[in-house]
Amino acid sequence: MDSTFDAATLGAFLRTRRAALQPEDVGLRRGHRRRAPGLRREEVAQLCSMSADYFARLERGDGPQPSEPMLAAVARGLRLTPGERDHLFLLAGYRTARRDLRAGHVSPGLMRVMDRIADTPAQVMGPLGETLLQTPSAVALLGEQTQYTGHARSAPYRWFTDPAARERYHPGDHARTSRVNVAQLRAAVTRDGPRSPAAELVAALRGTGDEFDGLWERHEVGLRLSETKRFVHPEIGRLDLYCQLLLEPDEGQSLLIFTATPGTEDQEKLALLTVVGTEEFSVGTE
Repeated sequence: MDSTFDAATLGAFLRTRRAALQPEDVGLRRGHRRRAPGLRREEVAQLCSMSADYFARLERGDGPQPSEPMLAAVARGLRLTPGERDHLFLLAGYRTARRDLRAGHVSPGLMRVMDRIADTPAQVMGPLGETLLQTPSAVALLGEQTQYTGHARSAPYRWFTDPAARERYHPGDHARTSRVNVAQLRAAVTRDGPRSPAAELVAALRGTGDEFDGLWERHEVGLRLSETKRFVHPEIGRLDLYCQLLLEPDEGQSLLIFTATPGTEDQEKLALLTVVGTEEFSVGTE
């Protein structure tokens, strides 16, 4: 155990953060039998994807030193700000969070929005196209995208190296999407410099195929995708959805929300995705 691990203060910090977090902050109903302020331990444990017993031990200060990924889950579940997240890691004996864990921390503002649109396809994206968080209906629409590691965390990297990354997007949009991905990477390298994560990603992509290399040499910047996205779902077929983009400039994160035009077949298909979530289903069955 790290000698700088302050279990007692860590526990006190977690208790105060839990007490300050209200059910409405995370999309839960308050109910009539809630006596103590804030969330229950069981509710926080569920938000952090851990057992209630483990979280209770952390709060009491008699648990083992939590791992960095576990702390990242706690920071997300408790909707900590970047400053609070860094404080949490210091209390647990880590001088600083790993870069990938810091980059993967979703801002509290975007988390609050996600809590309120759980029945809508939406996902939080990092600065290089890393999918940080998805609603269940976004998983149903696009597949699970948060489990990747390394360069594969970036959607542009998967676009050029994994044919499966293109399967749910209309073939007629593939060429334009490739150009936009490369243009955005070039802009990121110019903005962040030759030693940036964007530059590392480009270096990893160079030589992976003629498509990326050819587009990179075109030096295109400033390209954008259409706000209307055409998807091809393996179960329900084509959906044309509108993509609303919300930016969190301080964290370099964005929130994508997908909606359908009211009264259309696309809206009916999207409603079906919302109902079934990630469960397997067949169109036409009850």
